[in-house]
Amino acid sequence: MAIYGIGDLHLSLNADKPMDIFSGWEDYLRRLEKAWRDVVAPQDTVVLAGDTSWAAALEQCRQDFAFLHMLPGRKVLLKGNHDYWWCTMAKMTRFLQKEGLDDLTFLHNSCVVADGIAICGTRGWMTDGGPQSERVMQRECGRLRASLKAAGNLEKVVFLHYPPIYAAADAPQLVAVLKEYGVTRCYYGHLHAEAIRYAVQGIVDGIEYRLISADSLSFCPLKI
Repeated sequence: MAIYGIGDLHLSLNADKPMDIFSGWEDYLRRLEKAWRDVVAPQDTVVLAGDTSWAAALEQCRQDFAFLHMLPGRKVLLKGNHDYWWCTMAKMTRFLQKEGLDDLTFLHNSCVVADGIAICGTRGWMTDGGPQSERVMQRECGRLRASLKAAGNLEKVVFLHYPPIYAAADAPQLVAVLKEYGVTRCYYGHLHAEAIRYAVQGIVDGIEYRLISADSLSFCPLKI
């Protein structure tokens, strides 16, 4: 068993949001499927770090989720800033059951255990200092704490959508939660194109950070 991570697939099989128009994204679905099948085995787990589908409502995710379902491995999804279809856990869980998507699950105020490791995380946030933004940040910190607390004494690996450390907008509140729970590895997405150049990657104050947006990985899931 192995754990992989990749974010920002931006699937749009049921929406008019083609990603192929962007440089580097040409023929990305075929490239993604080939790379995924080359490295991921059926018994493995793949964490999808947000922005999985462009769908505006859960029912519109059907084709995108079916695409994921046909790929090997268990898939763990967390929320990104473009996942407008994300709703309550109860509704999303019922949808998966109805569609027979038993290899998909959601990470929300919870953890998922794979190969003895607790997969934890939340969307995260990049604050602008305003009061509304600070409220969102505190909410995301609470969700991250809930996820880490659910892991108990297991080794914890954290996945976020937004980068917790970035040249233009740090999230020190989230970094403090990582340190509070002894997290040493954190993976995140959200950054594309030129922004990839400014991603913080490597060990900072005892925590290893790694960008896993799909285009930064050439559409191949990264082994954690």
